[in-house]
Amino acid sequence: MSLDDEVDALCAPADAALARFYPGPRRGRQPVHTVYVPADRIGPGLVDEWGAAALGLTGALGDGDVRARVEAKLRAEPIEDLRVDCEDGYGPRDTEDADVRAAAAALRDADRRPPFVGVRIKSFEPPTRRRGLRTLALFAEAYGGPFTVTLPKVSHPAQVEALVLACDRLAPGAVSVELQVELPAAVLGPAGAATVAELITAARGRCTGLHYGTYDYSAAVGVAAAYQSMEHPAADHAKAVLQVAAAGRGVWVSDGSTNVLPVGDPDAVRAAQLLHARLVRRSLERGFYQGWDLHAGQLPTRFGATYAFFRDGLPAARQRLADYLARRSGGIADEPATARALAGYLRRGLDCGALDAAEVGIDLEPLL
Repeated sequence: MSLDDEVDALCAPADAALARFYPGPRRGRQPVHTVYVPADRIGPGLVDEWGAAALGLTGALGDGDVRARVEAKLRAEPIEDLRVDCEDGYGPRDTEDADVRAAAAALRDADRRPPFVGVRIKSFEPPTRRRGLRTLALFAEAYGGPFTVTLPKVSHPAQVEALVLACDRLAPGAVSVELQVELPAAVLGPAGAATVAELITAARGRCTGLHYGTYDYSAAVGVAAAYQSMEHPAADHAKAVLQVAAAGRGVWVSDGSTNVLPVGDPDAVRAAQLLHARLVRRSLERGFYQGWDLHAGQLPTRFGATYAFFRDGLPAARQRLADYLARRSGGIADEPATARALAGYLRRGLDCGALDAAEVGIDLEPLL
């Protein structure tokens, strides 16, 4: 046997493991947000209602190109990703069966629905497990098409395996899985629990996203209510762990939400929107391209902050990528991995409407 063959044989187990567990970044469009709406508040006109409400709350954006783009977005596609919420935002109710059926049917039959749709069921902890299964079954039957199921308060791989089993039985091939990380046991699990990486593995390829739960997680690690925030150091630590666990595994990571909503008098609305815009920009700068929105008044600042992020970085990213492709020596010596990151950045800007293909001016697909 040649040295080449011996080395190949020694590396074969590693090659197989890497191919199985690290298939590479997830391709396709990642939504910039997930909007959570309680099941009893969803009707066929939801998208138009949220878009119209958001258009009335664009004052914090000022004037200029970003505002014009955001207003066009709010008319065309105000919600990119929608979750029918049957968990914390909905609570325990006797009407859940009827609400789930009605919400699923309304979305199925709506003239306009978001590009991404799903349902957040109750957790697979003992008190709510069967209720969560029933909600999943009802939604799958009434909606009838591909969707995402979000499992909250995940703490053990057996819960993920159980969800995958349920998806296989109820809607084979039509359901993707998101895991909501809201408990410390999911981040650095004790004996018998799991790390985030093990939770992803337990999903057997169905996991498409990890969503950080700001307030449940903060409370679980002992952060006082007044200081619970997306930018608390405990939140940053947890999200950094999610980021590392998901890298290269075909799984997107979403930041959480702020519970400071743009309601009340004009000053309170503006303050809440400015906070939201700052937090969205902070997440983007740290590599979290998705977050939660809970109110129509957060849509202008979600898209405004996101569009500004991509438009601010367009000139430099375009120039660096052009230099790399032309093998020119500029002020920054970019390597292939950075070129892929630059192409990914511009692709995300195109996907959400922040950028136009003509102003990017580069064929990005060969680099991704």
